Amino acid sequence: MEEKKLDINSIIGFVLIFGILIFMFYQNQPTPEELEAQKAEQAKIEAEAQAKEAETSKVVEQNNSTPINLQDSVAVASYKSSVGAFGFTTAIEGTTILENEVLYLKVDNKGGQIVEAKMKDFVTYDSIPVYMIKDNNADFGINFSTSDNRVLNTKDLFFEPNLTKSGDNQILSMKAKVANNQFLEFRYEMKPNDYLVDFTVRSQGLNGVINSSRPIDLEWNLKGIRHGKSVKYENRYTRLTYNHDEGKISKLSETSESDEETEEDVKWLSYRQHFFSSILATDQNFTSAELKSKNLVEEESKETLFTKAYSSKVPLELKGGELSQNMYWYYGPTDVKVLDKHKELGLADSIPYGWGIFGWINRYIFTPFYGFLSSFLPYGIAIIVMTILVRLALSPVTYKSYLSQAKMKVLKPEITEINEKFKDNAMKKQQETMKLYNKAGVSPMSGCIPALMQLPIFYALFMFFPTSFELRQKPFLWASDLASYDSIFEWSTNIPVISSFYGNHVSLFPILASIAIFFYMTLTTGQTMQMQQQPGMPNMKFIMYLSPLIMLIFFNNYASGLSLYYFISNLITIFIMLAIKNYILDEDKIHAQIQENKKKPKKENKFQKKMREMMEQAEAQKKAGKR
Repeated sequence: MEEKKLDINSIIGFVLIFGILIFMFYQNQPTPEELEAQKAEQAKIEAEAQAKEAETSKVVEQNNSTPINLQDSVAVASYKSSVGAFGFTTAIEGTTILENEVLYLKVDNKGGQIVEAKMKDFVTYDSIPVYMIKDNNADFGINFSTSDNRVLNTKDLFFEPNLTKSGDNQILSMKAKVANNQFLEFRYEMKPNDYLVDFTVRSQGLNGVINSSRPIDLEWNLKGIRHGKSVKYENRYTRLTYNHDEGKISKLSETSESDEETEEDVKWLSYRQHFFSSILATDQNFTSAELKSKNLVEEESKETLFTKAYSSKVPLELKGGELSQNMYWYYGPTDVKVLDKHKELGLADSIPYGWGIFGWINRYIFTPFYGFLSSFLPYGIAIIVMTILVRLALSPVTYKSYLSQAKMKVLKPEITEINEKFKDNAMKKQQETMKLYNKAGVSPMSGCIPALMQLPIFYALFMFFPTSFELRQKPFLWASDLASYDSIFEWSTNIPVISSFYGNHVSLFPILASIAIFFYMTLTTGQTMQMQQQPGMPNMKFIMYLSPLIMLIFFNNYASGLSLYYFISNLITIFIMLAIKNYILDEDKIHAQIQENKKKPKKENKFQKKMREMMEQAEAQKKAGKR
């Protein structure tokens, strides 16, 4: 349901209506005699209400400054007027509000569960408040058997709410009662300015009611509500993540139609919705968890409301015949600065930084570094500055790569001669080429190694921009959101195949990045074209055209911050390589050095010797086969 912003006409209308109501209020003030009669009638009604034990419907709302205790405001006897399922009493219908500066939760008496969770500081791409739970997209319950082997689910029980305060903390006790000293309790404790809510499930006096020989299962289901402009892009970073086996982080598939897994020793479960997460954590690990995830996105459409359907089932254990499990609910941003406030739970590990060294680089280098830059620079400028610094740090590697290409260019005439001389003998051609490289002191792999050294940086940044909460809804130039695509033209018609791969819009930053990549590839592949004649070498001309095309098509729906990075990165690399070519490297000196190297005796290393022997053996076998 869309919530519209107020315009000036609406504000004027509300002001006029408010003024009319005030005027009518003062025109209809009662006389002193009427006031006395109203007070007498009100006193009579209150006296009758206190004597009744009938069920009453009440919605309790608690603000941050006024403590409320339902035991004082609603007669306890009204909850005991009828008996519910298998001995549990029936309470009144209604909801209770838990609310602090950043989080709004609504807890239903039926089931004692959260039925609405709203972020106060964030809105979706179309300016609607960010909800994690709303309109029955989630449910939570505990299945257990009674002593007479009948099955109950807490979702069907009514709980008696009692909202109090302890210092600045709000405490909501929800009790499903058999009697005053026999109950099942859900206890919520909300702290100021915190997205994490303490949650305890415990029972008292139910060791004769709950069947200890039957399993007790906690079930949590949720459909992820769409928050982003591109639902397919958002869904790419929406997945179920969990901590198990003493800190191991695992995930269900984000691309499969459905995925499920059963794990042991689980500490927390995260239903991540790209930039926001719903997390259930526990002090004492769940012994196991049955986890399921189902993809709900079929195509890119503004009508798609949900991304994935999550489901978890974990067993709870009785202790002395009673339930007692300390847990936590987290409904908030997938932001390392927020999640790291609770390091003891390790919730920040749910952020998809990337695996291995890539994730380490993102979490401990790029994330804090970009956070520092964006603290005093506009977010787009901070990306440009970070890109410049990264490219400058990698410039020695770029130099090594270009130097290798320059050496190969100097050797091109001799390589061409070898190719012509042994054009009918591929094995001999390869042997002679390797001899030339060895004499000249040139390794064809020396250009690949620098490129491989840069891969961890490139991949880490590829994961950084789509998952950086800092970039969410931050504008730069024509891009309204650096964490989403920067469309300059859109169309509503769904075009098969094109809409599936490219989308229904044109983004400008990927176009600029594609152009920059094309010129970069032209500059670098121009010096290595001669190598495509060597056996096993890729077609460099094909790669020169393929790379910009991939950027143009597949990055059209990606975060504009990522495309901005690639655009700036390739521009800087082009300038660095032109500077190396025109002002640093001297091809005549390189040629003279190679000629000097040829005159010096070269000692083969073990690898070169082994390769030469293998080639000679292969050549000998080939000759023997011809006889």
